[in-house]
Amino acid sequence: MLFDVAADAYDRFMGRYSVLLSPQLADLAGVAAGQRVLDVGCGPGALTTELVARVGADAVVAVDPSEPFVEAARARHPGVDVRLGSAEQLPFPDDEFDAAIAQLVVQFMSDPAAGVGEMARVTRPAGAVVACVWDHGGGQGPLSPLWDAARALDPGVTGESLGVGTHEGGLERLFREMGLEDVTERAVSVSVEHPTFEEWWEPFTRGVGPAGAYVAGLDPEKQDALREQCRAMLPPAPFTLTARAWTAVGRAA
Repeated sequence: MLFDVAADAYDRFMGRYSVLLSPQLADLAGVAAGQRVLDVGCGPGALTTELVARVGADAVVAVDPSEPFVEAARARHPGVDVRLGSAEQLPFPDDEFDAAIAQLVVQFMSDPAAGVGEMARVTRPAGAVVACVWDHGGGQGPLSPLWDAARALDPGVTGESLGVGTHEGGLERLFREMGLEDVTERAVSVSVEHPTFEEWWEPFTRGVGPAGAYVAGLDPEKQDALREQCRAMLPPAPFTLTARAWTAVGRAA
């Protein structure tokens, strides 16, 4: 899936959660000074920022298929090599990086197996390959309240629970199938406080990702009904949502 939206829209929608995931993914990848690291599907650069802080801009490379995101990532991270491209065809030679990380990306790849295979290809032997996906299948993703409310109004709504890696064990299985070694999977959690219901709801109206597209595709009456269903199902503001992501860690062969 290609995100053809402004970077600030993504920041308000998912960035508030993804920035909290980035340090945990970098830890799991063992990112440290002296390494050269690849951010796959970098978006506007939440993970890129964390990697730069650890290894320096000249040791970070990032790639994303969205032109607005690439432009934003370049502007926000001077000195980082940010390229327009897809995970399925990474424009780098074999064994180029000490670690390759895909934060909240695998489920949007047109071919997740090819994307993970490319991450393994460009990572040196024994280097870390890490990816995470929100636990949409277990109902513990940051978008789960929206999809729960949508299904309460329309039981036929599928949400985002069918994507690769959205259930426990999915990423681990994919990593093993692609030949990665020493593969483990664990749950990583983040908590975000929302001061008002409107602050939580407004980013869904910006058309970002499947959830935003779903909301934007509703007629005004149904959108109002969904908003009020969400309000009824969420705790009174201010409220804190804890989201869980399944995270797989492997080593390139």
